[in-house]
Amino acid sequence: MSFFPLPPLVSTAWLAERLGDAGIVILDTSWYLPTTGRDARLEHRAGHIPDALFFDLDQASDTSTALPHMLASEVAFAAYAGGLGIGSGTVVVAYDGSGANMSAARVWWMLRAYGHQAVAVLDGGMGKWRAEGRPVETGDGRMPGPTVFKALLDRTVVRDLDQVRDILTTRSAQVVDLRSDGRFAGTEPEPRPGIPSGHMPGALNLPYTSLVGPDGTVLPDDELRERITRAGITPDRPIVATCGSGTSACNLLLALQRLGYGTGALYDGSWTEWASRGMPVARSET
Repeated sequence: MSFFPLPPLVSTAWLAERLGDAGIVILDTSWYLPTTGRDARLEHRAGHIPDALFFDLDQASDTSTALPHMLASEVAFAAYAGGLGIGSGTVVVAYDGSGANMSAARVWWMLRAYGHQAVAVLDGGMGKWRAEGRPVETGDGRMPGPTVFKALLDRTVVRDLDQVRDILTTRSAQVVDLRSDGRFAGTEPEPRPGIPSGHMPGALNLPYTSLVGPDGTVLPDDELRERITRAGITPDRPIVATCGSGTSACNLLLALQRLGYGTGALYDGSWTEWASRGMPVARSET
């Protein structure tokens, strides 16, 4: 059964036709903020797409820093991905249970950043899969035998704190914050203790939840373009996406890829690093 060309998004019907294929690794990449009260691993055990493996975003990130979800070393990520049976010829389909691709887009971006291009996000995620009455498994699932994953980080798609400070000064790229309107404006609290809300001076705001429809599927291309341009973003100019911890921001990078505008870049440290390092904080009314 043919996998290629593999688009950035695949439908539930596409995946259902390919369940059980040895060439696909399905990843339940669900991750939730502590304030939601949801436990992604317990939800995975309670029900997941058949053969899906749980991808622990925290464990797959740099565990040596207090900053959440920073990219791990190439060696560490290669070991984690290889342990899930992902090799050079593997097609990966990532999904989550958020209803808005909160973390699936991040894992899609991570794999591509480390050099694995054969990865797609399941459009609509677990919510759409369940709504369509498709099969669900319980338990942890059977882990595959480890394989060799060769990780080579593309540093052109990552930005650090100093680079973002320079970008905001020179306006050499557009910094787009995918957090909610209220967190961006400074009228709602951040979910992480000790982190003030607000935004980087000069950043634009496009909440990641506005990029999907009621069923959790990514908006049609024309609506995506309209949402992006309405936020003041010029999609054919350089873009750096940011959010709370570099997770939901990847939804914009996914949308740009789908629309053919290129890859964009991610500020890996995102708002948690920016605000905790005492950088300037702007606030505004929504």
